[in-house]
Amino acid sequence: MTAVASVERDLRAAVTADVVAPTAAYLTDMTEARGITGRADAVALPRNAEEVAEVMAWCYAHGVAIVPRGGGTGYAAGAVPLDGGVVLSLERLDRVRSFDPLLWRIEVEAGLRTAELRRIARESGLLFAPDPGAAEQSQIGGNIATNAGGPHAYKYGVTGAWVTGLEVVVPPGELVQLGGPLRKDVAGYDLKHLLIGSEGTLGVITAAWLRLTPAPEAAWPVIGFFAGVRAGVGAIERVIGAGLPVAALEYIDSEAMRYAGASFPGEVPEGGFAVVAEADGSIDEAARIRADLLELLGEDALALYAPEAPQEIAALWRWRDGLALVVEAQRGGKASEDIAVPLDRLGEAIIESLEVGRRLGVPACSWGHAGDGNLHTVFLLAGNDEAELALAPRLSEGLFELALRLGGTISGEHGVGFVKRNWLARQLGPRAFELHSAVKRAFDPQNLLNPGKKA
Repeated sequence: MTAVASVERDLRAAVTADVVAPTAAYLTDMTEARGITGRADAVALPRNAEEVAEVMAWCYAHGVAIVPRGGGTGYAAGAVPLDGGVVLSLERLDRVRSFDPLLWRIEVEAGLRTAELRRIARESGLLFAPDPGAAEQSQIGGNIATNAGGPHAYKYGVTGAWVTGLEVVVPPGELVQLGGPLRKDVAGYDLKHLLIGSEGTLGVITAAWLRLTPAPEAAWPVIGFFAGVRAGVGAIERVIGAGLPVAALEYIDSEAMRYAGASFPGEVPEGGFAVVAEADGSIDEAARIRADLLELLGEDALALYAPEAPQEIAALWRWRDGLALVVEAQRGGKASEDIAVPLDRLGEAIIESLEVGRRLGVPACSWGHAGDGNLHTVFLLAGNDEAELALAPRLSEGLFELALRLGGTISGEHGVGFVKRNWLARQLGPRAFELHSAVKRAFDPQNLLNPGKKA
Protein backbone atom coordinates (compact mmCIF):
# COMPACT_ATOMS: atom_id res chain seq x y z
CA MET A 1 0.00 0.00 0.00
CA THR A 2 1.51 3.32 -1.12
CA ALA A 3 1.62 6.12 1.46
CA VAL A 4 -0.84 8.90 0.75
CA ALA A 5 1.84 11.60 0.60
CA SER A 6 3.76 9.79 -2.13
CA VAL A 7 0.91 8.75 -4.46
CA GLU A 8 1.13 11.83 -6.66
CA ARG A 9 4.94 11.79 -6.79
CA ASP A 10 5.31 8.05 -7.36
CA LEU A 11 2.53 7.79 -9.96
CA ARG A 12 3.99 10.73 -11.91
CA ALA A 13 7.36 9.01 -12.00
CA ALA A 14 5.90 5.67 -13.10
CA VAL A 15 3.45 6.51 -15.92
CA THR A 16 3.37 8.40 -19.20
CA ALA A 17 0.09 10.21 -18.47
CA ASP A 18 0.21 13.66 -16.89
CA VAL A 19 -0.34 13.53 -13.13
CA VAL A 20 -1.30 16.66 -11.20
CA ALA A 21 -2.35 17.66 -7.71
CA PRO A 22 -6.11 17.51 -7.09
CA THR A 23 -8.11 20.70 -7.52
CA ALA A 24 -11.69 21.42 -6.53
CA ALA A 25 -12.88 20.84 -10.12
CA TYR A 26 -12.14 17.11 -9.78
CA LEU A 27 -13.64 16.58 -6.33
CA THR A 28 -17.33 17.36 -6.85
CA ASP A 29 -20.29 16.89 -9.15
CA MET A 30 -23.85 18.27 -9.09
CA THR A 31 -24.25 17.04 -5.50
CA GLU A 32 -21.87 19.72 -4.22
CA ALA A 33 -24.87 21.89 -3.30
CA ARG A 34 -25.90 19.28 -0.75
CA GLY A 35 -22.45 19.24 0.82
CA ILE A 36 -20.80 16.26 -0.90
CA THR A 37 -17.14 17.01 -1.62
CA GLY A 38 -14.45 14.39 -2.05
CA ARG A 39 -10.74 14.02 -1.44
CA ALA A 40 -8.09 12.65 -3.80
CA ASP A 41 -4.34 12.09 -3.70
CA ALA A 42 -3.73 12.79 -7.39
CA VAL A 43 -5.41 13.37 -10.74
CA ALA A 44 -4.25 11.42 -13.79
CA LEU A 45 -4.88 12.89 -17.26
CA PRO A 46 -4.18 10.16 -19.83
CA ARG A 47 -4.18 10.96 -23.55
CA ASN A 48 -5.08 7.49 -24.84
CA ALA A 49 -6.34 4.08 -23.76
CA GLU A 50 -2.83 2.72 -23.28
CA GLU A 51 -2.09 5.43 -20.75
CA VAL A 52 -5.35 4.61 -18.95
CA ALA A 53 -4.19 0.98 -18.70
CA GLU A 54 -0.80 2.11 -17.41
CA VAL A 55 -2.37 4.20 -14.64
CA MET A 56 -4.71 1.38 -13.61
CA ALA A 57 -1.87 -1.15 -13.55
CA TRP A 58 0.17 1.05 -11.22
CA CYS A 59 -2.81 1.71 -8.93
CA TYR A 60 -3.75 -1.96 -8.79
CA ALA A 61 -0.17 -2.96 -7.99
CA HIS A 62 0.00 -0.41 -5.16
CA GLY A 63 -3.49 -0.79 -3.68
CA VAL A 64 -4.61 2.71 -4.68
CA ALA A 65 -8.26 3.45 -5.47
CA ILE A 66 -9.17 4.65 -8.99
CA VAL A 67 -12.14 6.97 -9.56
CA PRO A 68 -12.98 7.35 -13.28
CA ARG A 69 -14.34 10.77 -14.20
CA GLY A 70 -16.11 12.23 -17.21
CA GLY A 71 -17.69 15.68 -17.30
CA GLY A 72 -18.62 15.75 -13.60
CA THR A 73 -22.32 16.41 -14.31
CA GLY A 74 -23.70 13.50 -12.28
CA TYR A 75 -26.38 13.77 -9.59
CA ALA A 76 -25.42 10.75 -7.46
CA ALA A 77 -21.79 11.58 -6.53
CA GLY A 78 -20.71 8.70 -8.76
CA ALA A 79 -17.51 10.44 -9.87
CA VAL A 80 -16.64 11.97 -6.49
CA PRO A 81 -13.53 10.43 -4.84
CA LEU A 82 -14.73 9.56 -1.36
CA ASP A 83 -11.54 8.76 0.50
CA GLY A 84 -8.44 9.52 -1.51
CA GLY A 85 -6.97 7.64 -4.43
CA VAL A 86 -6.45 8.71 -8.03
CA VAL A 87 -9.07 10.52 -10.07
CA LEU A 88 -8.67 9.19 -13.61
CA SER A 89 -10.07 11.89 -15.89
CA LEU A 90 -10.99 10.91 -19.45
CA GLU A 91 -11.28 14.49 -20.71
CA ARG A 92 -8.30 14.24 -23.11
CA LEU A 93 -9.63 11.10 -24.83
CA ASP A 94 -11.86 13.12 -27.13
CA ARG A 95 -11.11 11.89 -30.65
CA VAL A 96 -13.50 10.53 -33.26
CA ARG A 97 -11.70 7.35 -34.27
CA SER A 98 -13.89 6.55 -37.26
CA PHE A 99 -17.14 7.73 -38.78
CA ASP A 100 -19.12 5.86 -41.42
CA PRO A 101 -22.20 7.97 -42.18
CA LEU A 102 -23.43 5.62 -44.92
CA LEU A 103 -23.36 2.74 -42.41
CA TRP A 104 -24.87 4.87 -39.61
CA ARG A 105 -22.05 4.23 -37.16
CA ILE A 106 -19.28 6.07 -35.36
CA GLU A 107 -16.44 5.13 -33.00
CA VAL A 108 -15.54 7.80 -30.44
CA GLU A 109 -13.37 8.08 -27.38
CA ALA A 110 -14.89 8.40 -23.94
CA GLY A 111 -14.07 12.07 -23.41
CA LEU A 112 -15.96 13.36 -26.46
CA ARG A 113 -18.68 15.72 -25.28
CA THR A 114 -22.27 14.70 -25.91
CA ALA A 115 -23.19 17.89 -27.77
CA GLU A 116 -20.19 17.54 -30.07
CA LEU A 117 -21.14 13.96 -30.93
CA ARG A 118 -24.68 15.07 -31.74
CA ARG A 119 -23.35 17.93 -33.90
CA ILE A 120 -21.09 15.60 -35.88
CA ALA A 121 -24.00 13.24 -36.56
CA ARG A 122 -26.37 16.08 -37.47
CA GLU A 123 -23.96 17.53 -40.04
CA SER A 124 -24.30 14.25 -41.97
CA GLY A 125 -28.09 14.12 -41.66
CA LEU A 126 -27.92 11.61 -38.82
CA LEU A 127 -29.04 11.53 -35.20
CA PHE A 128 -27.41 10.27 -32.03
CA ALA A 129 -30.69 10.05 -30.19
CA PRO A 130 -29.82 10.03 -26.44
CA ASP A 131 -30.09 13.58 -25.09
CA PRO A 132 -29.21 13.69 -21.38
CA GLY A 133 -28.88 17.09 -19.74
CA ALA A 134 -25.70 19.19 -19.63
CA ALA A 135 -24.81 18.05 -23.16
CA GLU A 136 -22.10 20.69 -23.53
CA GLN A 137 -20.30 19.37 -20.42
CA SER A 138 -21.18 15.67 -20.19
CA GLN A 139 -18.99 13.13 -21.96
CA ILE A 140 -20.07 10.03 -23.83
CA GLY A 141 -18.07 7.73 -21.53
CA GLY A 142 -19.90 9.06 -18.49
CA ASN A 143 -23.24 8.77 -20.27
CA ILE A 144 -22.50 5.11 -21.01
CA ALA A 145 -21.22 4.49 -17.48
CA THR A 146 -24.53 5.74 -16.05
CA ASN A 147 -26.69 4.60 -19.00
CA ALA A 148 -28.03 8.14 -19.14
CA GLY A 149 -31.49 8.95 -20.44
CA GLY A 150 -33.23 12.21 -21.33
CA PRO A 151 -36.50 13.54 -22.75
CA HIS A 152 -36.28 11.56 -26.00
CA ALA A 153 -35.57 8.23 -24.32
CA TYR A 154 -39.31 7.57 -24.51
CA LYS A 155 -39.08 6.81 -28.23
CA TYR A 156 -35.38 6.26 -28.78
CA GLY A 157 -34.18 4.56 -25.60
CA VAL A 158 -31.38 5.35 -23.16
CA THR A 159 -27.70 5.63 -24.09
CA GLY A 160 -27.00 1.90 -23.78
CA ALA A 161 -29.47 1.11 -26.56
CA TRP A 162 -27.13 2.88 -29.01
CA VAL A 163 -23.87 1.18 -27.98
CA THR A 164 -22.71 -1.74 -30.13
CA GLY A 165 -19.20 -2.07 -28.74
CA LEU A 166 -16.90 -0.87 -25.98
CA GLU A 167 -13.19 -0.58 -25.42
CA VAL A 168 -12.58 -0.93 -21.68
CA VAL A 169 -9.62 -1.09 -19.32
CA VAL A 170 -10.28 -3.70 -16.64
CA PRO A 171 -8.22 -4.69 -13.58
CA PRO A 172 -5.37 -5.18 -13.16
CA GLY A 173 -4.80 -2.92 -16.19
CA GLU A 174 -5.74 -4.75 -19.37
CA LEU A 175 -7.39 -3.32 -22.47
CA VAL A 176 -10.31 -5.41 -23.80
CA GLN A 177 -12.93 -4.97 -26.51
CA LEU A 178 -16.54 -6.00 -26.02
CA GLY A 179 -18.63 -6.02 -29.17
CA GLY A 180 -17.71 -3.63 -31.97
CA PRO A 181 -19.21 -2.24 -35.19
CA LEU A 182 -21.81 -5.00 -35.12
CA ARG A 183 -25.56 -5.01 -35.53
CA LYS A 184 -25.85 -8.39 -33.81
CA ASP A 185 -23.69 -10.29 -31.34
CA VAL A 186 -24.99 -12.97 -28.98
CA ALA A 187 -21.74 -14.83 -28.37
CA GLY A 188 -20.98 -15.35 -24.68
CA TYR A 189 -22.41 -13.49 -21.73
CA ASP A 190 -23.44 -9.90 -22.39
CA LEU A 191 -20.38 -8.31 -20.79
CA LYS A 192 -20.88 -5.13 -22.80
CA HIS A 193 -24.15 -4.42 -21.03
CA LEU A 194 -22.60 -5.23 -17.65
CA LEU A 195 -20.20 -2.34 -18.27
CA ILE A 196 -23.01 -0.06 -19.49
CA GLY A 197 -24.44 1.53 -16.35
CA SER A 198 -21.66 0.15 -14.11
CA GLU A 199 -20.62 3.67 -13.00
CA GLY A 200 -16.90 2.97 -13.22
CA THR A 201 -17.01 0.13 -10.69
CA LEU A 202 -16.11 -2.69 -13.12
CA GLY A 203 -13.82 -1.03 -15.66
CA VAL A 204 -12.89 2.26 -17.32
CA ILE A 205 -14.59 2.87 -20.66
CA THR A 206 -12.10 4.42 -23.09
CA ALA A 207 -14.02 4.26 -26.39
CA ALA A 208 -17.34 3.14 -27.82
CA TRP A 209 -18.89 2.05 -31.09
CA LEU A 210 -22.24 3.79 -31.45
CA ARG A 211 -25.06 3.36 -33.90
CA LEU A 212 -26.78 6.35 -35.44
CA THR A 213 -30.10 6.81 -37.25
CA PRO A 214 -31.31 9.20 -39.95
CA ALA A 215 -32.41 12.49 -38.41
CA PRO A 216 -36.16 13.11 -38.59
CA GLU A 217 -37.31 15.56 -41.25
CA ALA A 218 -39.58 17.31 -38.80
CA ALA A 219 -40.00 17.54 -35.02
CA TRP A 220 -42.98 19.50 -33.69
CA PRO A 221 -43.81 19.82 -29.98
CA VAL A 222 -47.32 20.05 -28.58
CA ILE A 223 -47.89 21.26 -25.01
CA GLY A 224 -51.14 20.85 -23.15
CA PHE A 225 -51.97 22.52 -19.83
CA PHE A 226 -54.30 20.72 -17.44
CA ALA A 227 -56.16 21.36 -14.20
CA GLY A 228 -53.97 19.36 -11.84
CA VAL A 229 -52.01 16.13 -11.64
CA ARG A 230 -54.85 13.71 -12.29
CA ALA A 231 -56.06 15.49 -15.42
CA GLY A 232 -52.51 15.78 -16.72
CA VAL A 233 -51.69 12.13 -16.06
CA GLY A 234 -54.99 11.16 -17.67
CA ALA A 235 -53.88 12.95 -20.83
CA ILE A 236 -50.52 11.16 -20.71
CA GLU A 237 -52.32 7.83 -20.45
CA ARG A 238 -54.48 8.70 -23.48
CA VAL A 239 -51.38 9.39 -25.57
CA ILE A 240 -49.75 6.13 -24.50
CA GLY A 241 -52.95 4.12 -24.86
CA ALA A 242 -53.49 5.43 -28.39
CA GLY A 243 -50.12 4.02 -29.38
CA LEU A 244 -48.83 7.33 -30.71
CA PRO A 245 -45.07 7.02 -31.44
CA VAL A 246 -44.22 10.39 -29.90
CA ALA A 247 -40.53 11.20 -29.50
CA ALA A 248 -40.87 12.77 -26.05
CA LEU A 249 -43.57 12.72 -23.38
CA GLU A 250 -42.83 14.97 -20.40
CA TYR A 251 -44.73 16.46 -17.47
CA ILE A 252 -44.11 19.67 -15.52
CA ASP A 253 -46.35 20.21 -12.52
CA SER A 254 -48.15 23.46 -11.73
CA GLU A 255 -45.70 24.49 -9.00
CA ALA A 256 -42.70 24.14 -11.33
CA MET A 257 -44.67 26.10 -13.94
CA ARG A 258 -45.28 28.80 -11.34
CA TYR A 259 -41.53 29.23 -10.95
CA ALA A 260 -40.61 28.92 -14.62
CA GLY A 261 -43.75 30.11 -16.39
CA ALA A 262 -42.53 33.68 -16.80
CA SER A 263 -39.85 32.51 -19.24
CA PHE A 264 -42.08 30.02 -21.09
CA PRO A 265 -42.25 31.08 -24.76
CA GLY A 266 -46.08 30.99 -24.84
CA GLU A 267 -49.10 31.72 -22.65
CA VAL A 268 -49.43 29.69 -19.43
CA PRO A 269 -52.86 29.35 -17.81
CA GLU A 270 -53.07 29.87 -14.06
CA GLY A 271 -52.25 26.65 -12.18
CA GLY A 272 -51.64 24.64 -15.33
CA PHE A 273 -49.99 21.20 -15.15
CA ALA A 274 -48.01 20.90 -18.41
CA VAL A 275 -47.71 17.83 -20.64
CA VAL A 276 -45.00 18.24 -23.27
CA ALA A 277 -45.05 15.86 -26.24
CA GLU A 278 -43.15 15.89 -29.52
CA ALA A 279 -44.13 14.51 -32.92
CA ASP A 280 -41.24 13.63 -35.21
CA GLY A 281 -40.47 11.65 -38.36
CA SER A 282 -41.01 12.43 -42.02
CA ILE A 283 -43.00 15.60 -42.62
CA ASP A 284 -46.15 13.61 -43.32
CA GLU A 285 -45.68 11.31 -40.30
CA ALA A 286 -44.88 14.16 -37.92
CA ALA A 287 -47.89 16.12 -39.15
CA ARG A 288 -50.20 13.15 -38.56
CA ILE A 289 -48.87 12.53 -35.05
CA ARG A 290 -49.07 16.25 -34.26
CA ALA A 291 -52.73 16.34 -35.33
CA ASP A 292 -53.48 13.32 -33.14
CA LEU A 293 -51.71 14.94 -30.20
CA LEU A 294 -53.71 18.14 -30.59
CA GLU A 295 -56.90 16.08 -30.55
CA LEU A 296 -55.97 13.82 -27.60
CA LEU A 297 -54.50 16.55 -25.41
CA GLY A 298 -57.20 18.99 -26.41
CA GLU A 299 -60.01 16.85 -24.96
CA ASP A 300 -59.77 18.56 -21.58
CA ALA A 301 -56.77 20.88 -21.79
CA LEU A 302 -57.00 24.36 -20.31
CA ALA A 303 -54.84 25.54 -23.21
CA LEU A 304 -52.59 24.19 -25.97
CA TYR A 305 -49.32 25.52 -27.32
CA ALA A 306 -48.00 24.03 -30.58
CA PRO A 307 -45.17 26.08 -32.10
CA GLU A 308 -44.18 25.44 -35.72
CA ALA A 309 -41.46 28.00 -36.44
CA PRO A 310 -37.92 26.63 -35.87
CA GLN A 311 -36.96 29.52 -33.60
CA GLU A 312 -40.05 29.01 -31.43
CA ILE A 313 -39.37 25.29 -31.13
CA ALA A 314 -35.72 25.93 -30.24
CA ALA A 315 -36.83 28.45 -27.61
CA LEU A 316 -39.18 25.87 -26.07
CA TRP A 317 -36.45 23.25 -25.69
CA ARG A 318 -34.01 25.84 -24.33
CA TRP A 319 -36.64 26.66 -21.75
CA ARG A 320 -37.08 22.99 -20.87
CA ASP A 321 -33.31 22.46 -20.63
CA GLY A 322 -33.01 25.40 -18.22
CA LEU A 323 -35.91 24.38 -15.99
CA ALA A 324 -33.74 22.90 -13.23
CA LEU A 325 -31.59 26.04 -12.98
CA VAL A 326 -34.63 28.31 -12.76
CA VAL A 327 -36.16 26.21 -9.98
CA GLU A 328 -32.90 25.89 -8.03
CA ALA A 329 -32.44 29.67 -8.13
CA GLN A 330 -35.67 30.19 -6.17
CA ARG A 331 -34.03 29.44 -2.80
CA GLY A 332 -30.40 28.78 -3.67
CA GLY A 333 -30.36 25.02 -3.12
CA LYS A 334 -32.26 21.83 -3.81
CA ALA A 335 -32.50 18.11 -3.23
CA SER A 336 -33.72 16.01 -6.14
CA GLU A 337 -33.75 12.38 -7.21
CA ASP A 338 -34.68 10.43 -10.33
CA ILE A 339 -36.97 7.67 -9.14
CA ALA A 340 -39.12 5.81 -11.66
CA VAL A 341 -42.38 3.92 -11.17
CA PRO A 342 -44.71 1.79 -13.31
CA LEU A 343 -46.77 4.03 -15.59
CA ASP A 344 -50.03 3.17 -13.85
CA ARG A 345 -48.60 4.58 -10.57
CA LEU A 346 -47.27 7.85 -12.04
CA GLY A 347 -50.02 10.17 -10.76
CA GLU A 348 -49.92 8.59 -7.32
CA ALA A 349 -46.12 8.93 -7.26
CA ILE A 350 -46.17 12.62 -8.21
CA ILE A 351 -48.71 13.50 -5.51
CA GLU A 352 -47.03 11.44 -2.79
CA SER A 353 -43.55 12.72 -3.70
CA LEU A 354 -44.69 16.28 -3.04
CA GLU A 355 -46.05 15.15 0.33
CA VAL A 356 -42.52 14.10 1.32
CA GLY A 357 -41.56 17.77 1.23
CA ARG A 358 -44.68 18.97 2.98
CA ARG A 359 -44.07 16.61 5.91
CA LEU A 360 -40.69 18.25 6.48
CA GLY A 361 -41.88 21.79 5.77
CA VAL A 362 -39.93 22.13 2.52
CA PRO A 363 -41.50 23.51 -0.70
CA ALA A 364 -41.44 21.07 -3.61
CA CYS A 365 -42.29 20.76 -7.27
CA SER A 366 -42.02 17.97 -9.80
CA TRP A 367 -41.30 17.29 -13.45
CA GLY A 368 -39.98 14.36 -15.39
CA HIS A 369 -40.06 11.96 -18.29
CA ALA A 370 -43.70 10.93 -18.03
CA GLY A 371 -43.59 8.30 -20.75
CA ASP A 372 -40.88 6.44 -18.83
CA GLY A 373 -42.53 6.87 -15.40
CA ASN A 374 -39.44 8.86 -14.40
CA LEU A 375 -39.95 11.57 -11.74
CA HIS A 376 -37.62 14.43 -10.90
CA THR A 377 -39.29 15.75 -7.77
CA VAL A 378 -37.33 18.71 -6.44
CA PHE A 379 -37.24 20.02 -2.87
CA LEU A 380 -36.26 23.69 -2.68
CA LEU A 381 -33.76 24.33 0.11
CA ALA A 382 -32.41 27.60 1.43
CA GLY A 383 -28.82 27.62 0.20
CA ASN A 384 -27.58 29.53 3.26
CA ASP A 385 -29.44 27.49 5.90
CA GLU A 386 -27.34 24.56 7.14
CA ALA A 387 -30.23 23.06 9.10
CA GLU A 388 -32.40 23.01 6.01
CA LEU A 389 -29.63 21.65 3.77
CA ALA A 390 -29.16 18.86 6.31
CA LEU A 391 -32.69 17.65 5.43
CA ALA A 392 -31.52 16.57 1.96
CA PRO A 393 -30.77 12.92 2.89
CA ARG A 394 -34.16 12.50 4.59
CA LEU A 395 -35.95 14.01 1.61
CA SER A 396 -34.12 11.71 -0.79
CA GLU A 397 -34.82 8.67 1.34
CA GLY A 398 -38.50 9.57 1.35
CA LEU A 399 -38.46 9.38 -2.44
CA PHE A 400 -36.56 6.08 -2.49
CA GLU A 401 -39.01 4.54 -0.04
CA LEU A 402 -41.94 5.77 -2.13
CA ALA A 403 -40.46 4.35 -5.34
CA LEU A 404 -39.93 0.89 -3.87
CA ARG A 405 -43.40 0.85 -2.27
CA LEU A 406 -44.95 1.55 -5.67
CA GLY A 407 -42.94 -1.18 -7.39
CA GLY A 408 -40.42 1.22 -8.92
CA THR A 409 -36.70 1.91 -8.81
CA ILE A 410 -34.40 4.23 -6.88
CA SER A 411 -32.83 5.41 -10.14
CA GLY A 412 -34.33 5.82 -13.59
CA GLU A 413 -31.31 7.47 -15.20
CA HIS A 414 -28.80 9.15 -12.85
CA GLY A 415 -27.35 5.97 -11.35
CA VAL A 416 -26.77 4.82 -7.78
CA GLY A 417 -23.38 6.38 -7.05
CA PHE A 418 -22.70 7.26 -3.43
CA VAL A 419 -26.05 8.87 -2.66
CA LYS A 420 -28.20 5.74 -3.13
CA ARG A 421 -25.75 2.91 -2.42
CA ASN A 422 -27.45 1.88 0.82
CA TRP A 423 -30.78 1.41 -0.97
CA LEU A 424 -29.70 -0.94 -3.73
CA ALA A 425 -29.89 -4.08 -1.59
CA ARG A 426 -33.45 -3.17 -0.58
CA GLN A 427 -34.47 -2.85 -4.21
CA LEU A 428 -32.76 -6.00 -5.47
CA GLY A 429 -33.42 -8.34 -2.56
CA PRO A 430 -30.87 -10.64 -0.85
CA ARG A 431 -30.08 -13.15 -3.59
CA ALA A 432 -30.02 -10.66 -6.46
CA PHE A 433 -27.81 -8.32 -4.45
CA GLU A 434 -25.48 -11.22 -3.68
CA LEU A 435 -25.16 -11.91 -7.42
CA HIS A 436 -24.63 -8.19 -8.05
CA SER A 437 -21.78 -8.17 -5.52
CA ALA A 438 -20.27 -11.32 -7.06
CA VAL A 439 -20.05 -9.56 -10.44
CA LYS A 440 -18.15 -6.72 -8.77
CA ARG A 441 -15.69 -9.13 -7.16
CA ALA A 442 -15.13 -10.95 -10.45
CA PHE A 443 -14.10 -7.77 -12.24
CA ASP A 444 -12.43 -5.94 -9.35
CA PRO A 445 -11.24 -8.38 -6.67
CA GLN A 446 -9.35 -5.69 -4.74
CA ASN A 447 -12.33 -3.27 -4.75
CA LEU A 448 -10.20 -0.42 -6.05
CA LEU A 449 -12.47 0.73 -8.89
CA ASN A 450 -14.68 3.56 -7.65
CA PRO A 451 -15.05 1.98 -4.18
CA GLY A 452 -18.12 2.89 -2.15
CA LYS A 453 -20.29 3.42 -5.22
CA LYS A 454 -23.06 1.39 -6.85
CA ALA A 455 -22.73 -1.69 -4.61
